[in-house]
Amino acid sequence: MENNVENLNEIKDEKKDKEKLVYNIYDFCESAITAIIFIMLLFVFVCRFLNVDGNSMVPTLSNGDKVVAMSAKYTPAYGDIVIVAQPNVFDEPIIKRVIATSGQTVNISNGYVYVDGKKLEEPYVAELTAKLGDQEYPLEVPDGYVFVMGDNRNRSTDSRFKIIGLIDERYILGKVKLRILPFGNWNVYKNFNA
Repeated sequence: MENNVENLNEIKDEKKDKEKLVYNIYDFCESAITAIIFIMLLFVFVCRFLNVDGNSMVPTLSNGDKVVAMSAKYTPAYGDIVIVAQPNVFDEPIIKRVIATSGQTVNISNGYVYVDGKKLEEPYVAELTAKLGDQEYPLEVPDGYVFVMGDNRNRSTDSRFKIIGLIDERYILGKVKLRILPFGNWNVYKNFNA
């Protein structure tokens, strides 16, 4: 009789252990799924981590730099460095600087960029703008669009070229806020004076 009671207690203990294990697995899965959903929402609605591919933004950003872009909806402004997902010949997102916004007129003459007739002071460019692209100037930016250029003007394919064109604001994934790699060089706007 005593053996039966012991066996019954052992069976109850084993059942409790199995129930506890199942509960722990369920709890772990629930926590993991919640964390994955949170991270997905964070990357979709708040920020994105991207690698710079190419040298079109030198000296501000170099090939291989890692940047953080804020994805939250905002109104693009002159000088913002943005991530653009508008379909293009490269078939990948591009990183460029906003030069002109809706309603503004862009002109390029004698190596300088003019917006609404005013020459831009651009301490962030690598050299004067020799490449004009195949757009016709002066060029008025329509509502809902921006004109973007790389800081490395003569090695950048940007809004000056019809294969990229003016950027529909709906395709702007976010504004670059900081560089996370290389370490110690965080501020991507240090050479920008608006």
